[in-house]
Amino acid sequence: MGLGALGMLLPVLPTTPFVLVAATCFAGSSPVVYKWLVSTRYFGDFIENYRNHTGVPMNVKAVALGFLWGILLLSAFLSANLYITLLLAVVGICVTIHILKLKTRRTVKKADEPEF
Repeated sequence: MGLGALGMLLPVLPTTPFVLVAATCFAGSSPVVYKWLVSTRYFGDFIENYRNHTGVPMNVKAVALGFLWGILLLSAFLSANLYITLLLAVVGICVTIHILKLKTRRTVKKADEPEF
């Protein structure tokens, strides 16, 4: 779980597999920790969307891509190494393609929300 949380901050370390493996392990070994994990603000919806195959909301995709490219550009600027910059660009392109290929969940209109 720690690696998944760290992956939120480091552009090359993936978040998804670590969080999903942790959730699967906790589901079988510690129902209390699993219940806590799926109720957390940052990982709860993510795990439920994956389990139920409901997709990822468009705003989550946009935030993920913005954060990804912001950190990648900052890392490339700070490294000032051509090979690292190229590696970061390849990773960014691959992750962007992956995120864009994920099923997009449509938001459900609330009953009291006006229609435009």
